[in-house]
Amino acid sequence: MAKILVTGACGYIGSHTLVDLINNGHDVISVDNLSRGYLLLLENVKKITGVTIPHYTLDLTDKKNTALLFEEHPNIDGIIHFAAFKWVGESVQQPLRYYHNNLLSLIHLLEEASKYKVQSFVFSSSCSVYGNPDHLPVTELESIKEAQSPYASTKQMGETICKDVAAQNTGMKISLLRYFNPVGSHESGLLGDLQEKPENLVPVITQTAIGKINKMYVHGNDYATRDGSCIRDYIHVMDIAHAHTKALEFTLQHAAAPSFDIYNLGSGNGVSVLELIHAFEKVTGKTLSYELGPRRPGDVEAVYADCSKAQSILNWECKYSIDQMMETAWRWEEQLAVWRTEGTI
Repeated sequence: MAKILVTGACGYIGSHTLVDLINNGHDVISVDNLSRGYLLLLENVKKITGVTIPHYTLDLTDKKNTALLFEEHPNIDGIIHFAAFKWVGESVQQPLRYYHNNLLSLIHLLEEASKYKVQSFVFSSSCSVYGNPDHLPVTELESIKEAQSPYASTKQMGETICKDVAAQNTGMKISLLRYFNPVGSHESGLLGDLQEKPENLVPVITQTAIGKINKMYVHGNDYATRDGSCIRDYIHVMDIAHAHTKALEFTLQHAAAPSFDIYNLGSGNGVSVLELIHAFEKVTGKTLSYELGPRRPGDVEAVYADCSKAQSILNWECKYSIDQMMETAWRWEEQLAVWRTEGTI
């Protein structure tokens, strides 16, 4: 059993990762400032696992309180850092807010991790660092393109900060996980992506199906793809969560593991927007109201991952199919509808 601090633990991927860590025998601590996270998700982690998780409502940009957390827990073995703002459009409108939150929180966390000799640090990165890739599928050797938003800039800068800290050879091993498009929900229906005004495709699909959104739009149907719509790499959130556990365990259990490494996380398969819509309609029996529209500025035509590195080194693989992604996403949306009726959310 390792003692793992999870930041942003009351968010979408963070809450699912708590479940996976606990299911794999680890002791976890939750940190979230609740500006984008929800205690409901933490409560539901307890319902799923039966484990009461210590939680700290803490803003990691507050250096003093971050230091106090480590004084209270000086024997943390590993950290998984999810806590960050993530909306591209918002970052364009509020760039300084994104730089302040996403970079200061990382810096303060790494300062304390170095001070207390934390052995393993996993940084939540993104395939957005690749931009419009030159090669498909995308490997970790793909060149990093100029960031298209302040959000993407914070991920690139965060990666650089992690790389420079790892080069100090303090004994802390840092893993960067670049994930593609996390979707779906926990099989119980108790955890999922809680977005009232979604920017991601799958919550838009489920909210359209349940009637919260009148009609959804497919942005572009004239791309050089199988059906003219954009292609992306979708991966179930529990597969993403398990990859974080595997990355931590690998660095904690292998003395020869490198001090710094990068892993792509995706299914390795490109799925178009229209294919995703049709998969949802097939598994749920729902007919979606959607309209084909013009391309959206900045959208990449196609991007999907080569995940062979994570598979071979971390012994990790995807277990969930597109149908399962859609089925669990719909289960979560139906549960949200029940909670709204009850006044739970």
